Amino acid sequence: MSNFRYTRPSGFPPIVKNLIIINVLVWIAQLIYDNNPDEIMWLTRRIALWPINSPEFSPYQIATHMFAHASYTFNPATGQASPVLIHILFNMFALFMFGRILENVWGQKRFLFFYLACGVGAAVAHLAVQYFTGGYAHVVGASGAVMGIFAAFAYLFPNTELMIIPIPVPIKAKWVALIYVLIDLFGGVGRVSGDNIAHFAHLGGALTGFIIVYIWNKTNRRTLY
Repeated sequence: MSNFRYTRPSGFPPIVKNLIIINVLVWIAQLIYDNNPDEIMWLTRRIALWPINSPEFSPYQIATHMFAHASYTFNPATGQASPVLIHILFNMFALFMFGRILENVWGQKRFLFFYLACGVGAAVAHLAVQYFTGGYAHVVGASGAVMGIFAAFAYLFPNTELMIIPIPVPIKAKWVALIYVLIDLFGGVGRVSGDNIAHFAHLGGALTGFIIVYIWNKTNRRTLY
């Protein structure tokens, strides 16, 4: 008698669903508490990841920063605040598109460990670069964990074709991942003025994700395409 049991893949598995819910709820809380005339960005300043040499740094921020996102942009001339939607929208879309596939492959516990590990890896990379370069920028967002997810997806399903707007032709996942890594590498090393993207956090998340999935895949002796 075979012990094989078929499990139907979920279109919206629970860990991905709950991660998205948590991120959205935190973002809504940021919108409520950040637009405070007494202290602008009140909540974000407390849950963002600050450099180690900053008086605003706390160890808990290594965890909280990956559930926070850009909340407002402020117009210095008028003092008006405009909500920032694109940051959380892009991250949650990518988490849904690629995270649900990995959760269906790995299961809930392994996927959650992977997601959090990539977020921590992103934080460590960002803190290290800020420490050695003397930077003083704080960071928020799930981008590091999401980059780890995409790196794992590209490793396991390298020949999956993706449509990237505005490119009119499909591109294999392995090449898209390489392009994103190169963009972050050049962006981080080049340090372009006005660029507020935490490129080394992205790279830290991607590298962490790649290392973990490489070890897992080598142990399991299984490659997925």
